[in-house]
Amino acid sequence: MNFKKELRRNTSPAIRLAVVSMILCGLLFPLILTGFAQVIFPYQANGSLAHLGTANNRAVGSYIVAQNFSLPIFFHPRDENGTVSASGVDPDITLDDAHSQAFRISAATNISITDLNALISQNTEGTLWVFGYPYVNVLRLNMALVQDYQSVYCPANANPVQPYCK
Repeated sequence: MNFKKELRRNTSPAIRLAVVSMILCGLLFPLILTGFAQVIFPYQANGSLAHLGTANNRAVGSYIVAQNFSLPIFFHPRDENGTVSASGVDPDITLDDAHSQAFRISAATNISITDLNALISQNTEGTLWVFGYPYVNVLRLNMALVQDYQSVYCPANANPVQPYCK
């Protein structure tokens, strides 16, 4: 009998502490942090969604997570040589990766390599001061391809109409 009282006396505070910790750390803290992020950084907190044009206002992807582009007419998040990021969901590629893919896209779309290289240059993003290397966001680059070359990517007689077309 004394053992049961002693066990209950010792375990009761531990169980209460565990429940209070779960409520604070698993419910209240995430809700407060999410609310704070929605107020201060609403665009980033909602996933940095990319919209192709304003006609349909449909999200086509996220600028912060790599998209699965596999058609030869698009830039791919990782080139055929198998370079990978640590997480595998990095949305950016190096300039060398982008320029190496221009040949494949040119062959598939008949867009000149010069035009593709110019598009890569227009969509190159920098890094902070001297740290890191310039890079290209694959989704932003592919969206620029679709917008600049509507006749190639969204031909009038296409059936079915591709989801990225207006």
